[in-house]
Amino acid sequence: MVESAAFQKYSLFGGLLDEQIDRIRLLMEQENYTAGDNIIVEGERNDRIRFILEGRVAVLKGGIALAEFGEGDFFGEMEVLDVMPSAASAKAMSAVRVMSISNKALREIYKIDIKTFALIIMNLARDLSRRLRRMDDLAIDE
Repeated sequence: MVESAAFQKYSLFGGLLDEQIDRIRLLMEQENYTAGDNIIVEGERNDRIRFILEGRVAVLKGGIALAEFGEGDFFGEMEVLDVMPSAASAKAMSAVRVMSISNKALREIYKIDIKTFALIIMNLARDLSRRLRRMDDLAIDE
């Protein structure tokens, strides 16, 4: 199992105490992928946020690369928030190891510790805002 301290590098867990992360960690699952594996498929259901522990992941929309993520990054958050089919695909570019937290686990966090849940959602909103700003900047630069 991944140690709580390892999650401190993820902005989604910013401001959380080790004991709060310990409770969340019990609700998470580890997943492993090999290079070329589809982790998320555009248009299909995804109910997990995934945190990259090792490896590189490409995000593709209609086969066009939008972003590349590595250790310390997370992906899959959009579908967890809006409960719609996946907006893009995520493909392993190398061997990838992730920890994931499901929508169901997030609801469990809400039930057991609403303050932790609120902080996670605030952090998620901040990260989505940063990503949107970067996408806006890229659109203007082109």
